Amino acid sequence: MDKNQPLEKEAIEAAITSDWEKAIKLNEKIIANDKKNVDAYLRLGFAYLQKSNIKKAKNIYRKVQKLQPGSFLISDNLERIKILESKKISHISPTQLNPYVFIDVPGKTKAVTLVNCGQKAILAKLAIGQEVFLVPKRRRIEVRSKEKEYIGCLPDDISKRLIIFMKAGSVFRAFIKETTLKSTSAFLKEEKKGRKVARYASFPINFQAGLGNIHFSDKEGKEDDIEEISDNDLDKLAETLNEEKEYLGYEPEDKEEVEE
Repeated sequence: MDKNQPLEKEAIEAAITSDWEKAIKLNEKIIANDKKNVDAYLRLGFAYLQKSNIKKAKNIYRKVQKLQPGSFLISDNLERIKILESKKISHISPTQLNPYVFIDVPGKTKAVTLVNCGQKAILAKLAIGQEVFLVPKRRRIEVRSKEKEYIGCLPDDISKRLIIFMKAGSVFRAFIKETTLKSTSAFLKEEKKGRKVARYASFPINFQAGLGNIHFSDKEGKEDDIEEISDNDLDKLAETLNEEKEYLGYEPEDKEEVEE
């Protein structure tokens, strides 16, 4: 058996539990045994970043770049470090990654690639597992950091759907799932289902489903009763909710949008 195999397992577990000191020691042991272990170098560089030791992280990524010169992941991290240095950001707040955050529950969770991503200086500070916040606008939902920095937007179809579900009383949380300087994805989770959409899945399970006339439930639906809602019925629900006060702001596509 490869003597590094148990060390590899321990190093991964240390990263999952955000024990960066232990992760650094374990990956250094692996590299001492195998000078060409690219995965160990990548884990070590990431661990140093989480410890805000940007100088050591840069040295590690430069070393591993010689072993794998064409790697986008390595060049992206080096560019990220360059941005952090240029902005004189010496501290990155590490995220305590909960290994259960990304458990997929059909109809209640969805991984989404953001569109119109923000500035690289903002994306460079993001961490996997970091909680971000959904901010509804007229016809889109922005994703922002705790400091209200703009990260990106949900795609139009997901934005439209969630604005309507949120108006109906549903509550959602979002976490960074993957991030580079060019692309970021968020993991969306339904925390609470609104009464008027109790029988409908928050995220599409079957895009071909159609339900006919929409039904408003007076109580929370049972898990076995969750159904898909057609685009037509979703629009009907939006029109109904639009008659109520303090509507979040979704308007039909044919209505001219005014620039903010």
